[in-house]
Amino acid sequence: MKPSVIDPKTTARAAAFDLWMNAPNPMVTFFKKLDVTPLVRFSRKHGLKFNMLLCWCIGKAASGIREFYLLPVGRELLQYDSIAVNTIVKNETGEVSSCDVPFSADLAQFNADYLRLTHEVAESCENHDLTDSMVIGTSAIVDTEIDGAVGMNSGIFNNPFIIWGKYHKGLFRTTLKLSFQFHHTQMDGAHAGRFLARLQETINRI
Repeated sequence: MKPSVIDPKTTARAAAFDLWMNAPNPMVTFFKKLDVTPLVRFSRKHGLKFNMLLCWCIGKAASGIREFYLLPVGRELLQYDSIAVNTIVKNETGEVSSCDVPFSADLAQFNADYLRLTHEVAESCENHDLTDSMVIGTSAIVDTEIDGAVGMNSGIFNNPFIIWGKYHKGLFRTTLKLSFQFHHTQMDGAHAGRFLARLQETINRI
């Protein structure tokens, strides 16, 4: 279902819309270190891709926070009924393409969609975009451990965006540092903090 244009004044984001829609830099970035030991173990035990599992956990954590279903686009505030998680795919030419995967609370279904869609994108070298879902962007720089990254504020792409690098193997735990960028009109720091806490809880319960 296509998103609906809603009146910001009828939402809890009315004040934020007035404050931040015309701001020169309305994007906020949080940095977080996650304990991904359960994901690494689950990935190895069940033969599932670590990146897929993390994308599913991101969608699961976000799906329970209503602010993730809102997105400022242009001068409008859109209301979505569903969420998708974007992943970057290395295609047949050696370049990268973008792939939106619809979120499903069913891990098996999400995994099947992830494998099918990323394979199609890699072969076709064409992006797979879902315009009917609020898309959470992700980018994994898996060859390098990074402390975080700040995304581009283009004024066009206002979607929340998560960037991470290679996870760090410690003596007993495996950790991953990531950055979470969001538009201040969409959510406040408290919402972002709640999302990151839920993300860790989701990883713990995998």
